[in-house]
Amino acid sequence: MNAPVRPKRPEKGATPIDADLQLYRPNVGVVLFNADGRVWLGRRVHTPGPFNWQFPQGGVDDGEDLLTAARRELQEETGVVSTDYLGRTEGWITYDFPEGYKGSKIAKGWRGQKQVWFALRFVGPESEINLFAHRHVEFDDWRWAEIDEAPDLVVEFKRPAYVKRCMKS
Repeated sequence: MNAPVRPKRPEKGATPIDADLQLYRPNVGVVLFNADGRVWLGRRVHTPGPFNWQFPQGGVDDGEDLLTAARRELQEETGVVSTDYLGRTEGWITYDFPEGYKGSKIAKGWRGQKQVWFALRFVGPESEINLFAHRHVEFDDWRWAEIDEAPDLVVEFKRPAYVKRCMKS
């Protein structure tokens, strides 16, 4: 596995937008659809409700292709490997970590995350879903939901990115 990407100083001659994006951790998200058009939501482990549900998402390793990262994160967080590619967002969708956020990502110098979202269709049996597929468990429960439910269930600081993602589907 490649080392994680670290924030760096803006490149000489970078536009303000490019320079600003360098302060955001590269991340991918997956909206996983079932055959009925419902989406997979996981409940974040050790996170009190009610805003503790989200789509699978995670960091991109240095040099990793974004679709490869999305499929890796999906497998690590849900156990799912049986998918068909449906599409992706163009450009980056960003969100800032809130003031006072204590996560390890902010300690590494990140302002927030920049994400590319992928839409994948789940084509395997539900028995393939295994929240304990990876040593670092992200979710303690899951369910299928309507896509427009997702923004109301996610933690507030991620909500604008979800609105952009869910309203474009």
